Amino acid sequence: MMINYIKKAVTQGKSEEQNLKDSVQSIISNVIEKGDQAIFEYSKAFDSVELDTIKVSADSIDKAKKQLPLTLLEDMKFSIERIKSFAELQRNSISEFENEMIPGVFLGQKVIPIESVGAYVPGGRYPLLSSAQMAIIPAKVAGVEKVQVCTPPMKNGEIHPAVLVAASLSGADEIFSVGGAQAIAALAYGTESISPVNKITGPGNRFVTEAKKQVHGKVGIDLLAGPSEVLVLADEDANPKYIASDLLAQSEHDIHAQGILVTNSETLALAVQSEIDQQLKTLPTAEVARVSWETRGQIILTSTLDEAIEVTNDLASEHLHVQIKDAASYLNRLTNYGSLFLGENASVVYADKVCGTNHILPTNEAAKYTGGVWVGTFLKVVTYQRIEQAGIDVLAPHCVRQSYREGLIGHLRSANVRLTGELDAEKELLTSISKF
Repeated sequence: MMINYIKKAVTQGKSEEQNLKDSVQSIISNVIEKGDQAIFEYSKAFDSVELDTIKVSADSIDKAKKQLPLTLLEDMKFSIERIKSFAELQRNSISEFENEMIPGVFLGQKVIPIESVGAYVPGGRYPLLSSAQMAIIPAKVAGVEKVQVCTPPMKNGEIHPAVLVAASLSGADEIFSVGGAQAIAALAYGTESISPVNKITGPGNRFVTEAKKQVHGKVGIDLLAGPSEVLVLADEDANPKYIASDLLAQSEHDIHAQGILVTNSETLALAVQSEIDQQLKTLPTAEVARVSWETRGQIILTSTLDEAIEVTNDLASEHLHVQIKDAASYLNRLTNYGSLFLGENASVVYADKVCGTNHILPTNEAAKYTGGVWVGTFLKVVTYQRIEQAGIDVLAPHCVRQSYREGLIGHLRSANVRLTGELDAEKELLTSISKF
């Protein structure tokens, strides 16, 4: 396969990765040891905010709601309904069952909601109110009893009113003014104000992602989401203006976000590169988007469309936007992505905000083994067994013989006592084993 990098990303050094790991480990240890006090110290150090409480009151939510224009509230309710409707369809697709597999042996499946979830909602330079909806609504549709939200404060010490209202309308039970790795540590281990949860969900920056990685095991996590990625797969018929805007839309999230173009058309590749330069001149968020594109952006040229598809599947990007002729016909050839966008009109930003699918998606090639957050993220699919005497008559002889061969005599006795009333197996059973 012949590929050519018209533009290549700058790789991150190992020392930078180790520094990140060590910093997050220190933050987690401090939160475990000092609880709320560590949260207050980090709020002052990282957010330049001095807090005396981190739990948001109902009065604060009401105050925030009064600050928002009616059109914004209408948009929130519209997107909440879209996300909720899609999550309900997903929930209805997961069924419980019980089946008599052989006479007297009944096997079943139960679907049980996780009891408590911590939803992380990023703050930083943009109020990501849609992230609140994506993390909270599927959990509530799944039946999670308690959803605790952590999101960083602004410079005035308050949570952005749009984020606060979005979290409340989405069904958050408690909201806390804390962000970063310290929020993840608090959700995992608990503090005086924040109860420990069973699972943590939500996207974040490098520190949040590293913290989720380090607390995984103590609690469950949805996935290691972030920084944001988009890959545009395009041919010669694609629109350079669309592609440039799609790449920059993700690049403006974070200086570590990544936009990739994979194409079999050199003409298109060069046109997109030129268009990005032009759009950056007028993009208000260019300060971030330019750094992201210059350091992490890539343009990959292949000889054929088949090769472009192969490269795309190997890169396994978070968002995969297919801008080629008859894009929908390639659905079954594309296998590794967090979410798929077919055709030039299916902009990633629609799913990021309002259309209903979830935008908390796998990054760093994790799409090779997992999908994104969905209602099933908040459900435990567990099994159960119910066995009658007719089933014991069939199962026990096989179980006794296998247990004996494995040297697990306690297992053998547990099976045999239900078959014969005796701890040890019948002589003929042991005789048949010896002939094996």
